[in-house]
Amino acid sequence: MIFTILSFVFFTALVGFVSYLFTRRAHDKGARGYFMASGGLTGWFIAGSMMLTNLSAEQMVGLNGDAYAHNLSAMAWECTAAVATVALAMFFLPRYLRGGFSTLPQFLEERFDATTRRVVSAFFVIGYMLVANPSGLYLGAITFNQVFGVQALFGTSYASTITILVWMSGIIGALYAIFGGLRAVAVSDTINGVGLLIAGLLVPVLGLFALGHGNFLTGVHTIVTQAPEKLSAIGGPHDSVPFGTLFTGMIFANLFYWCTNQAIVQRTFAAKSLAEGQKGVLLSGMMKLLVPLIMMMPGVVAYHLYAQHPLGRPDLAYPQLVTDVLPWWAKGFFIAVLFGTVMSHFNAVINSTATLIAFDFYRPWRPDASDEKLIRVGKIASVVIAVVSLLVAPLLMYAPDGIYTVMRRFTGFYNIPIIAVVLVGFFSKKIGAFPAKMVLLLHVIVYTLGILVFQLDKRLDINFIHIMGILFVCEVTLMLVLGMRHRRVKPYEPQLRQTGDLTPWRHASTMSVFLIAMLVSIYLTFSPIGLARHGGVTMQYEVLIVLTWCAALGLMALFRRKSSAAGALGRAAGEPIGH
Repeated sequence: MIFTILSFVFFTALVGFVSYLFTRRAHDKGARGYFMASGGLTGWFIAGSMMLTNLSAEQMVGLNGDAYAHNLSAMAWECTAAVATVALAMFFLPRYLRGGFSTLPQFLEERFDATTRRVVSAFFVIGYMLVANPSGLYLGAITFNQVFGVQALFGTSYASTITILVWMSGIIGALYAIFGGLRAVAVSDTINGVGLLIAGLLVPVLGLFALGHGNFLTGVHTIVTQAPEKLSAIGGPHDSVPFGTLFTGMIFANLFYWCTNQAIVQRTFAAKSLAEGQKGVLLSGMMKLLVPLIMMMPGVVAYHLYAQHPLGRPDLAYPQLVTDVLPWWAKGFFIAVLFGTVMSHFNAVINSTATLIAFDFYRPWRPDASDEKLIRVGKIASVVIAVVSLLVAPLLMYAPDGIYTVMRRFTGFYNIPIIAVVLVGFFSKKIGAFPAKMVLLLHVIVYTLGILVFQLDKRLDINFIHIMGILFVCEVTLMLVLGMRHRRVKPYEPQLRQTGDLTPWRHASTMSVFLIAMLVSIYLTFSPIGLARHGGVTMQYEVLIVLTWCAALGLMALFRRKSSAAGALGRAAGEPIGH
């Protein structure tokens, strides 16, 4: 136990020390340095920060619990994000960087009006402060307590244990955000991200060794041949994620989260160049494809390992497996990584919320405010946000419908209308501000009455993800209809504010095709024609895999040829070519 505690303290202190070294050498100056890391983040730091802002301890427990109880269908939330990262890298990011935006609502003011900007920014701030941050802290504390038995170790009550863990992780995370700014957040996220990948892959590998009684291949053979239906990612109507939802609401939920969510896209706004931003975004998409191994395969291993003595609750699958298979020398490192995921999510959201308050509320109110004043406002806002989140987090243990229900339903207030407004804003040059404001207002009313009051999703037995898709189509249609009457005086023309390097990464298109091909291959592999059947893979699987990669390699060769031709023209003209 002493070694475990010492290794935990060592790794946590190492993250802090390395973050300090990077931020000390960076010499970030002014508001842009504090909030946007002086626009100097490279691809590795962008990828690491995006991943740790997205991944959290509760996902490791929740998704593995779902795999233990059902199958791999819930991996859709993670793996299909690869499509959204391609959309961000190839479509959204070039437009964001050309506009030189610090926040997503800043684009909405340029495209629509200041009221639209403030409304969307308010949605983000309220959602981050009352749900995203508190839920991350609370679920992280639960996970920490489950995995390592903190309550039993110190003999405290459950409520006291959760409160102490919430405040401990929250205070340390807030220090990074308040005193270090975005660069400190990105550096700490990247280090913790490397640790998470190592520790996350270690658990299923050691679990397969345990399942095979010391033989890794025997463990693999067991999960492939015994109850192979557990390996199916094709969700049925009554699974947590029915397969059909991938083509309805999940598309737009992922587009919102990865392409318009301030806590995610702020890292890309701070990219050193468009090429570095695209590298970071696509690398994060690649890491999302590892989710079946890290976030769900341990649950399948636990199902087989504890088949003779089933666990009381699915959410105990991951904590129990970690306790049983990790050697004593690795547990302190794993605790530190788990703690780091909670802390990284918290500090990232604090930094983004402070950026919204400083740039979308304070600066328009005080346009002549100095950078020092803007930074001071951001730090004060960070303290307030942290304190409110820390006070709210322990209260979530009393949520009557469970924390996951609270998170899902609250996020539904703003995710679909925001992505609808942003997409219409990009693709239409003439629709005015009134349709955007009406969609934002009507969505809140319709969602409150339909989902929270009358619970139409339950009454009609429609999965809530399908409801997202229906709402998106209705809201885009409403904007287009209202836009026929309420039009801009002049068609929208994007303003070019970015003076940095906007040359695309020359491998961006190739990597995008590779990601999509990998996603298709993963779904084919974990399907009833692949591994999720008795008797092994089918001929149909083999044919589809070959066709997928023939098409992918053909497209990749085409894009490489175009990139080479563009590079030759650029060299002839004396222009820079992609990095």
